[in-house]
Amino acid sequence: MEGGAYGAGKAGGAFDPQTFVRQPHTALRLVSWVFSIVVFGCIVNEGYTNRQDEKEEHCIFNHNHNACNYGITVGVLAFLSCLLYLALDVYFPQISSVKDRKKAVLSDIGISGLWAFLWFVGFCFLANQWQVSKQEYNPLNEGADAARAAITFSFFSIFTWGSLTILAFQRFRDISFQEEYNTLFPSSPTLLP
Repeated sequence: MEGGAYGAGKAGGAFDPQTFVRQPHTALRLVSWVFSIVVFGCIVNEGYTNRQDEKEEHCIFNHNHNACNYGITVGVLAFLSCLLYLALDVYFPQISSVKDRKKAVLSDIGISGLWAFLWFVGFCFLANQWQVSKQEYNPLNEGADAARAAITFSFFSIFTWGSLTILAFQRFRDISFQEEYNTLFPSSPTLLP
């Protein structure tokens, strides 16, 4: 990729889908997007059970509705966040202002770090509630595979979002060095006659 402000070439370049998909942050965002679908999909589809004599549904994570609600909320919001930042990644080369590019990269660092933390909390919360679930709450072990999948993909999401944070930070650091170099040496030296 050509050098430019915050990891982008000169503004106004044509969009190349093949190059876009090959970028590591794009691939990680797509993987994070799929992981968030798996987490909230597992909980929505098989995360609630009820006994035949009861009409009320209970969360399979120790009958704690907060655990199911947290997993669904974090999954859906991470899904939407991935879509938003994929759109920003597509639009990023078209941004001509260095300040706007800097804001985009800084927001990517902050949001990715926040999601890595939220997935860590979600993993710990879901794993703890699954561990303390009583067998009499779910004697047939309904939804056990879905619960394990939600916990597993919450764990994987910590690393994908953490990697996105690191990539965004590297993008920021590399360009900050370029900006400092350009301010110290604004043009190439000329020889006086």
